[in-house]
Amino acid sequence: MTVETKLALSASEVRSFSQSNNEPSWFADLRAAAIEKAAELPMPKPDKTNITKWNFTEFLQHTVESKPFNSLDELSDEVKDIIDIEGQENLYIQRNNTPAFIKVSDELKAQGVIFTDILTAVREHGDLVQKYFMAEAVKVDEHKLTAYHTALVNGGVFVYVPKNVVVEQPLQVVFLNDNADASLFNHVLVVADNNSAVTYVETYVSTVEQAKGQANLIEEVIALDNAQVTFGAVDVLAKGFTTYVNRRGHIKRDAKIDWALGLMNDSDTISESITHLVGDGSTANTRTVVVGRGEQKQNFTTEIRHWGKNSEGFILKHGVMKDAAQTIFNGIGKIEHGATKSNAEQESRVLMLSENARGDANPILLIDEDDVMAGHAASVGRVDPIQLYYLMSRGISKQEAERLVIHGFLAPVVTNIPIESVKKQLTKVIEGKVR
Repeated sequence: MTVETKLALSASEVRSFSQSNNEPSWFADLRAAAIEKAAELPMPKPDKTNITKWNFTEFLQHTVESKPFNSLDELSDEVKDIIDIEGQENLYIQRNNTPAFIKVSDELKAQGVIFTDILTAVREHGDLVQKYFMAEAVKVDEHKLTAYHTALVNGGVFVYVPKNVVVEQPLQVVFLNDNADASLFNHVLVVADNNSAVTYVETYVSTVEQAKGQANLIEEVIALDNAQVTFGAVDVLAKGFTTYVNRRGHIKRDAKIDWALGLMNDSDTISESITHLVGDGSTANTRTVVVGRGEQKQNFTTEIRHWGKNSEGFILKHGVMKDAAQTIFNGIGKIEHGATKSNAEQESRVLMLSENARGDANPILLIDEDDVMAGHAASVGRVDPIQLYYLMSRGISKQEAERLVIHGFLAPVVTNIPIESVKKQLTKVIEGKVR
């Protein structure tokens, strides 16, 4: 069965949007070619999830205008809680599709670090963006949704860290969705040049109860030789979105990426977190927590693909399912021929809180080389009654005991979120979702 899709914008409308942003010709041409490809390319086919009736392409408005923030005092309390108002030196806030606030320290500017919204970067740092945008990590023509995203990018962030620069303070980004009509085609591009280091932390937060738009998000991280990237994310998008998230790492020689992802959307979601270890001695750690509730349907694929010799990849995924939520967890460790001395390890565990909830953990190892190490572990089950009994025997109520067990189950990822205020926000979101 094929997916019948109707694209929301025509090629001429895409051209018009590009012109309104005063984009360079290379980006305008890329958009125009991508919308043509989107009409022809097939949809992605996530394993064990039928998305033939999901709407990924139609929406009310491509871009909504929102008022920028003159100061952080104008933020709602919910958003303020995510930010260290006094201490956070490098901060970007996008309100729906509008760059709403940015603060960059003098130290960062002096180091030559670029930290700005993606469309400004396209205009002001075009050569650098063009070199990496949908070129190495994600390709435009992978499937319909990657092409559609390329054509309709309407927000996002660009980060470039020059050679030998170590960014000491985390870069924080908040994507605020407070307009139900907004669609998010955000593109994040983080490039860490040779011998550099950076920590990037983003939060998606919806303050609307029911969204009417699409969320098609692609995020590319390029870590060049001996670079170190820590990437933290907390996604809390509202019910009503149809969400496609593609986070992709391209890691060169002796470089390292640490992913810490809290995936808390209330929307139906397809998520891909894929890292290519292309350089010898490269390393990737991917830690993910997911909470599903209501009648959500979600599919999470986490893959680390080894191309370089002596590369190491570690996947840790913990999920909690309640109500009638259905979630597929695919973990893939792939060692290509020639990637000798590599190590691929993964662990996926799912905790079920309701009779009607369902979570499937599928560990997959694909090995095309002999001289390697690889292993996996997976489990799906309910809260351990022995753990509950132990806690309750010490005067703790059943509800509180269950809460403590769940927090302990998710702690390996929550504790690795780099910014304390974001870590607290993730803990608060988990509390609300599993209550």
